[in-house]
Amino acid sequence: MERPSILTLLTDDLLLKIISLLTDDFDRKSFRSTCKVFHWVDSLHRTHLRVLRPEFLSTLVAKFPSLDSLDLSVCPRIDDGTIPLLLSSIPSGSSSWAGNIKRLNLSRCTGLRFPGVQMVVGFFVNLETVDVSYCCGFGDREAAALSCLAGLRELNFDKCLCVTDVGLAKIVVGCPNLESLSLKWCFEVTDIGIELLSKKCTELKHLDISYLKVTSESLHAVGRMERLEVLEMVGCGLVNDMGLHYLGKGCPSLQVLDISRCDKLSSSALVSVIKAHSGLLQLHASYSFFEIPVTFLYQFKDLKKLRSLRIDGARVSDTSFQIIGANCKVLVEIGMGKCRGVSDTCIIQLVSGCVNLKVFNLTCCSDLTDSAIRAIAESCRDLSCLKLECCNLLSQKSLEYLGSHCVLLDEIDLTDCSGINDIGLKYLSKCSELICLKLGLCTNISNKGLSYFASNCPNIRELDLYRCLGIGDDGLASLSVGCKKLKKLILSYCSAVTDRGMECLGYLEELSDLELRGLPNITGTGLRALAAGCRRLSELDLKHCENIDDSGFWALAYYSRNLQQINLSGCQISDVSLCMLMGNLTRLQDAKLVDLINVTANGFELALRACCVRLKKLKLLASLRRQLSRETVETLKARGCKIRWD
Repeated sequence: MERPSILTLLTDDLLLKIISLLTDDFDRKSFRSTCKVFHWVDSLHRTHLRVLRPEFLSTLVAKFPSLDSLDLSVCPRIDDGTIPLLLSSIPSGSSSWAGNIKRLNLSRCTGLRFPGVQMVVGFFVNLETVDVSYCCGFGDREAAALSCLAGLRELNFDKCLCVTDVGLAKIVVGCPNLESLSLKWCFEVTDIGIELLSKKCTELKHLDISYLKVTSESLHAVGRMERLEVLEMVGCGLVNDMGLHYLGKGCPSLQVLDISRCDKLSSSALVSVIKAHSGLLQLHASYSFFEIPVTFLYQFKDLKKLRSLRIDGARVSDTSFQIIGANCKVLVEIGMGKCRGVSDTCIIQLVSGCVNLKVFNLTCCSDLTDSAIRAIAESCRDLSCLKLECCNLLSQKSLEYLGSHCVLLDEIDLTDCSGINDIGLKYLSKCSELICLKLGLCTNISNKGLSYFASNCPNIRELDLYRCLGIGDDGLASLSVGCKKLKKLILSYCSAVTDRGMECLGYLEELSDLELRGLPNITGTGLRALAAGCRRLSELDLKHCENIDDSGFWALAYYSRNLQQINLSGCQISDVSLCMLMGNLTRLQDAKLVDLINVTANGFELALRACCVRLKKLKLLASLRRQLSRETVETLKARGCKIRWD
């Protein structure tokens, strides 16, 4: 008698519990692919949907009844004309679905204007979170449409270049319950808008005014926000010390402050903020101060809860880190990138007190040796991220220390560390939890070193091998077997890679972002194998791959329908292939088409007409500006496409 499958013992409640513990997309895909029951449970559990093609929205809505979050940011053709068609395609029986949607992402939907926004707001009436970042044409009318969402709590307006104080006034009056607002790069918002914001949105907890042309008067208004916990004001070049004094007298709930790249501030003024806010959890002041005085650091004795500190770009001393190490015992992150004066002694003194560090940025601290890394490895056993770009005095010994002690390390940047070799990579491969590894410009590594990672680090998602001349086809063969979860790979100028390497990459089904600049030994054969295997490719850079013929580009047009960004500059593509490619890639939004010597002006004209409704960014030779028809250029711009003439 055949024994029943153990799967029959799993109730729906147990399956829902299991899937709630699967945070990795790869694992969830495996779960729902197991059987029809698992697929059904995944459909019931899913609350977030990222739509790749708008025409499938109506079908997907019926499959996932528990959705409360919708992301349309990667959809092509989201504009005023497609919104009515998109929403009308939703089955009438799914009307309650629209009311369940609480979060909507419309980032980079550059073709969307007031009519479309008004229709969206009327359809999704219960929205609490809206992201319209990088919708550069968004202005006051669009803001007025969003202001009808009385229940709105989170709004991202980053780089909405046409929003002024008038539009902001509409939002703060119509949405008084806002808790989070980002106005980064909204250059037309001034002190007047921030003043009104402080009066109307009394529940605000998170505010980002980075790169605005606001003055210290805005911080006077911000100081009256009693519930504000997070203030980001990166690059506010008009704010001076008086602004920090205002903050010091207000914002009683402040926990996170980012004043990076504010070059008119002094460390003495920041003292007033520190004294009044001993509960600060994060303090970021990268590239704001030329030097960090010891007298300033003595104030850190009051910051007993500080968990994140960034002082990149400043001059420091041994005493500086002795003070930080003695007072900031709970630090989990410190940023010291490009700090002058960082020595082994500095690091040893710091980590003797800050043993809980998990994120450590030492980019361009070129005086550090293996002794510093040894101290970090032996003291900070929970280290998860270490950035060591351009630390050229480090050798394989540093990686031996890390491999022996930092088993939780999941990200390390060793770009341009000339002392790194294959033996060092063998030691580092003991960190089996690695997800991101950057080895660009490490000229002393080879296929052998790469094979160690392929054997021991199956969770690698991102790998940078830029200009690693010792890496070739054998190394890629190892990756294709051991690193099945790889999503991003940079192989630019790894000139030893040939078509055989591309065939190996074709086995990496999860690969979505691939950079292959300047590979002279790749032909159409290799690109065909790559395209046929990597159906998830969304970003592909083939700049100066001069030996790929049309057969490779035809394969891309047929297999790579998920491509969103492509760089073909310097390729030998023809008129016909370019037209086929641009017409077939229905999700393409960003194309770089410079120095295509085999493509005529007529070829460009036809290719751009085939995709003008989808493109959001386009790079062309300046000489084409006079050769393309005015109608084509105007159509691209009207659809929200930003053209860069090179």
